[in-house]
Formats: sequence, structure tokens, C-alpha cells
Amino acid sequence: MIDVFKIAATNQERAWKVIESTNIISIWKSIGAKINLVGSLKTGLLMDNLDIDFHIYTEPFSISDSFQAISLLAENIRIKKIEYANLLKEDDMCLEWHAFYEDEQNDIWQIDMIHISNESPYVGVFEEVANRVLNALTPEYKERILIIKNTLFKLNKKVPGIKVCMAVIEGKVKTYPEFVKYENQNKTNGIIIWKP
Repeated sequence: MIDVFKIAATNQERAWKVIESTNIISIWKSIGAKINLVGSLKTGLLMDNLDIDFHIYTEPFSISDSFQAISLLAENIRIKKIEYANLLKEDDMCLEWHAFYEDEQNDIWQIDMIHISNESPYVGVFEEVANRVLNALTPEYKERILIIKNTLFKLNKKVPGIKVCMAVIEGKVKTYPEFVKYENQNKTNGIIIWKP
């Protein structure tokens, strides 16, 4: 049987090498930003989807400062593509950046950097979600989440990791078939704000 803990541990290690190689934390701090790790890397649940999530805050909020940080990041030769969306008029009130980094194994990592306006209702929300998930995780929950995430990856199905956490921790889901049933009965749209 596949060792999901080993895969997760290896990918956590690889993710931190990407963070170090890009100097991403220091780059954002150089423009006076506070940069917080959120998502699967923060919770130890990074599996097959090679993505790294940061939420970023500046005081005052500045679009030009955001572009300044990204221009520094873009100087890294391993950054192959960068995408940008201005969502300041949307519910989340943020600038959304996605950088694509090619590692030494020629795998592409997606680095999501969400620069959040200080007026956004989501300030600090996902940092709290990550901390609450971490506190709720048991070895059994972690194994179930990693197995389901691995199955989703193999089936090429895109499901937010928080949905899997919610199904396992709140819904007491134990297997992938149970997850499919749970998801069908608990449809969600848009931003998922759930805390264990």
C-alpha cells in the first residue's frame, strides 16, 4: 500500500526548498509586508498537488508595492510564469498572484500569493482556519485526508483541500467512496469558510 505519510513528508521538504530558493518571504518583507503561510503546507497536508499558499498584508495597502514584490520574485530564473487578478471589487478584496516555479526535478509548483486589503472580511480568516485544522488533526484524520487527496489526484479531480478536511474531521468520512457521497450531499460554492 502507498505510504501517504512518506509522500507528504517528501513534498513538504520540497516545498520548503522552493520557498528558500525563491527568497519569497524576504522579498515580501522587503516592501514592509506581513506574509503568512496558509493551506496544505501549513497544516502538513501537502500531498500530490504541488502548491504553496501565502496570505499577505501591507499597511497601507498598495497595488504598486505588490507589483514591486512580484518584479523581484520574477528575477528568479525558475519562475516560468506569473498570473495576476485584481479582485479588490470582489467579496475577498484582494490582489491574487500565481507564480509557477520549475524545480530541479522539472516539476511545476504553483505559488499562490493573495495580497489582501485591510478592509477585506477575510483578513486573518484562513490563518485561523489552518491553525484550527492543525489542532484538530489526529494521526487517523491525517492519514484519511492524505489518502483521499492522493486518490483525487490519481483520478485528476480538483477538489479544494479544505473540503477533504471538512469531510474527514466534521463528516467523519473514512474512505474515498464515503467522501464522494459526503461531497454530493454537501455541495458548496465560492469561498469555503469552515473551521473545525
